[in-house]
Amino acid sequence: MSNNVFVTGVGMVPFAKPGQHAPYYEMAASATKAALGDAGIGYEQIQQAYVGYVYGDSTAGQRALYEVGMTGIPIVNVNNNCSTGSTALFLARQAVASGAADCVLALGFEHMTPGALGAVFKDRPSPFDRFDEATEQLVGHGEIPLALRYFGGAGLAHMEQYGTQMSTFAKIRAKASRHASNNPVALFRTVVTEDEVMATPVMWPGVMTRLMACPPTCGAAAAIVCSEAFAQRHGLDRSVRIKAQAMTTDGTATFGAKDMREVVGFSMARAAAEKVYADAGVGPGDIDVVELHDCFAHNELISYEALGLCPVGGAEKFVVDGDNTYGGKVVTNPSGGLLSKGHPLGATGLAQCTELVQQLRGTADKRQVAGARLALQHNLGLGGACVVTLYERV
Repeated sequence: MSNNVFVTGVGMVPFAKPGQHAPYYEMAASATKAALGDAGIGYEQIQQAYVGYVYGDSTAGQRALYEVGMTGIPIVNVNNNCSTGSTALFLARQAVASGAADCVLALGFEHMTPGALGAVFKDRPSPFDRFDEATEQLVGHGEIPLALRYFGGAGLAHMEQYGTQMSTFAKIRAKASRHASNNPVALFRTVVTEDEVMATPVMWPGVMTRLMACPPTCGAAAAIVCSEAFAQRHGLDRSVRIKAQAMTTDGTATFGAKDMREVVGFSMARAAAEKVYADAGVGPGDIDVVELHDCFAHNELISYEALGLCPVGGAEKFVVDGDNTYGGKVVTNPSGGLLSKGHPLGATGLAQCTELVQQLRGTADKRQVAGARLALQHNLGLGGACVVTLYERV
């Protein structure tokens, strides 16, 4: 796979609370049309499409894209839990890099319901049964919703090993709100302080308050990737290139390490990041801006270490020193992240892509990271899959 792959168009719709949004196919079509408009091409030039969503019936991708056009192209529906959007991007990039196609659409959308995530098909074994068993053994607390136990348990493991304070997670959430205040498509744009985060209802005593968890959200985002030859032929923007990308799934450490950080994908993320750095010939110290998977403030902290942004055990210092924001070592989640921007599962990875492309183009307005040249994206889905993507300003 030697073809250069460029992101020539991105688009998304403002994320919204469940019940306060258009039907999924309208959101998806709007995001697609925005990406096409950004690229300056028509839908008839798209040769393949990979469409991601988690909560929806089969061929919902076709239903969404038929609102844009019915051109007979291959449309592949993708479901990889919370990493669905970036899995669609991974497949789109592969198609272009391999020469199978010259111009491909990656689209993600989600129509969610209020409350904690839950199973839809309850008449068969859950793909999370082993994760649930490991979580019960390691942290218990069966009265707490599972997603909170997964990531809260991972944060608790960090607290117990390194003395990390609950207030550090509140600092992360407060940082997210400051970033989101400058993002017109973020769900929550009100700035909150560390003390205000700590004062919200307790979800797990000593571990988590409500604002440390991302909200269920609805929305859509899209990206168009193409080959260098196609971009040159059609006069398209070639300022942002996918320099490297890796996708990993769980290894033996997930259950074998008996550590909640591994259950939620620490080694999976680290392996993907290390492959990306090696393939690109760069290190974490070269990264200017990151969009990472902060479904909980606890996962953001753990991800700093998995991505090599700070030493293992050094995440609290990284946060306290302000190295995760403007003026620090690397700006993390300038969009506000999942915590403030929202987390419509299938759209999240492509919303991250949209933010980073804007950063590298220099069009992120008040969120702009000055001189951004290399941007890293981390999108994780339990069950599990992790996609790490490195974008380069050309």
